[in-house]
Amino acid sequence: MDTSSAAQAATPEAAKTPGPVALLRALGTQKSLIGLLILMAVITVLSPHFLTTSNLLIVLRQTSINAIIAFGMTFVILTAGIDLSVGSVLALTGAVCAALIGANFSLPVVLVATLALGAALGAVSGLIVSVGRVQPFIATLVAMTALRGATLVFSGGRPIDAGEGAAADAFWHIGGGYVLGIPVPVIIAGLVFLICWFVLSQMRFGRYVYAVGGGEQVARLAGIDAGRVKVAVYAISGLMAALAGIVLTARLQSAQPTAGTSYELDAIAAVVVGGTSLMGGRGTLFGTLVGALIIGVLNNALNLLDVSSYYQMIAKGAVILLAVLVDSRGKVNN
Repeated sequence: MDTSSAAQAATPEAAKTPGPVALLRALGTQKSLIGLLILMAVITVLSPHFLTTSNLLIVLRQTSINAIIAFGMTFVILTAGIDLSVGSVLALTGAVCAALIGANFSLPVVLVATLALGAALGAVSGLIVSVGRVQPFIATLVAMTALRGATLVFSGGRPIDAGEGAAADAFWHIGGGYVLGIPVPVIIAGLVFLICWFVLSQMRFGRYVYAVGGGEQVARLAGIDAGRVKVAVYAISGLMAALAGIVLTARLQSAQPTAGTSYELDAIAAVVVGGTSLMGGRGTLFGTLVGALIIGVLNNALNLLDVSSYYQMIAKGAVILLAVLVDSRGKVNN
């Protein structure tokens, strides 16, 4: 069997069609998009402050970090994996980034080094999964714990300030600046979405990702190096977590040793709510974007309605459960 044809067969229809057509088809078939619109309509009735320009920009800014992480998580979950270490990767790379900025390294060097560190940490998790044959849940749980400890050791358990100067000022604009009235983090998330969408829907690597998630043994028989694909997707997840760490650290102008706590859950929630199957092989990046917006809008609405943070956790859990039940029911019907 030809490798390309096997991967193509395992890829959703949206990934087979030309770029613009695939995107339009994704727009029309996402149940999560309908859910987002209904949610926004209900919140608009309950709170007149929701649809204001200032509040919508706040929602987009707050959602951007989770969306960036979720885009990387999508690659992993499409291969039937999971990455619980993204929050810890964010914390460690953010701490390193702040320390380098504070030491007056040039901003481009700091950004490249931080992103490379995130990709390397993700690749290590991928190697443990693919070469060590450790289940993704266990491998990334170990990585999450170890990297959180490494962050506390590196920071001494205290925030690391990014310092002052030209590099620090330029660094702040990554997380707190605006371009034509749009927050820079939102622009970054939009660019990341376009790049990741192109990789998944238009490149051979994207077809391999779907093929491995659809059936790893079949993919191997077709000549696809499943191990290499797994290492690559975890490296992408680590890279996205590092990018999110840069944005968060830039906005706060310091790295908190506890940063990123439970971020992995929000990212997984965005992917699942967006319609990507936890069993792998099925899902779209556009769905993840909508899922991240649903989580962000829900959090914002609960804050506007002055709902206790305890109940917010319950509401978020209910939304995730509903998404999983819908996904399971869809499989039974198919």
